[in-house]
Amino acid sequence: MRTLERTRPELADFLRTRRERLLPEDVGLPSGKRRRTPGLRREEVAALAGVGLTWYTWLEQGREIGVSADFLDNLARVLKLDAAERRHLFLLAHERPPAEPGKTFCIVPALAARLVEDLAPHAAYIINLRWDVLAFNDPADSLFGFTGHEPEQRNMLRLLFTNPALRDAIVDWEEQAPAMLASFRRDFAAAREDADAGRLVAELEAVSRAFKSWWRSQDVHAPCTGTRVIRVGGKPMEFEHTSLTVDGGQHLRLVVYAQKR
Repeated sequence: MRTLERTRPELADFLRTRRERLLPEDVGLPSGKRRRTPGLRREEVAALAGVGLTWYTWLEQGREIGVSADFLDNLARVLKLDAAERRHLFLLAHERPPAEPGKTFCIVPALAARLVEDLAPHAAYIINLRWDVLAFNDPADSLFGFTGHEPEQRNMLRLLFTNPALRDAIVDWEEQAPAMLASFRRDFAAAREDADAGRLVAELEAVSRAFKSWWRSQDVHAPCTGTRVIRVGGKPMEFEHTSLTVDGGQHLRLVVYAQKR
């Protein structure tokens, strides 16, 4: 449990405005008689959150009282905060924001898809936490052969360990593949509650001895960045590659390969 270090007018204003936007019926309470002030009363929020009125009033005033992550999570539920508001509440209360559950089912925003196209002649594609390839441009297709596979099979990890053509194209595959897998492990941890991610790992363990061995080594790396040599038309070409978050809420990442100068 932490103690607020100073009065936080932002916390007071935030809690008040979130409380005032709710109607009693929004939280399962009878509307009752006409109210003098908008929204819920402090005593109603306190009761729903399971704390005393005086204690909640002090919290809404930003006084130096102890707050726990469990209580803030409960309060966020009572006030029907969305993910961004919930994170904001934790930050105002000086608590570490809780981790958001990872998503693998995502829709690529139109602007992000346009950015992928505009990055040509550099190869670019967008992946989710499961490393499904959700959007790509022509240069990326030339490097990785995405259109040679059905959309549901366009998964970077699956192609890396089951597609002989890609394996042959990546120079030093036996060094590059485990490094990429170790990078994927971080995304897998974020998506640990998503059944699709678990099914992908089980599938690849069943069909690839290399995947199974490297996966069970438990190596973890930061997101892949650096250089990679890929054969294009039989000729080795060196590319610099990196990844950028393009939609944090949906856990989408843009991967770019640029030929090294």
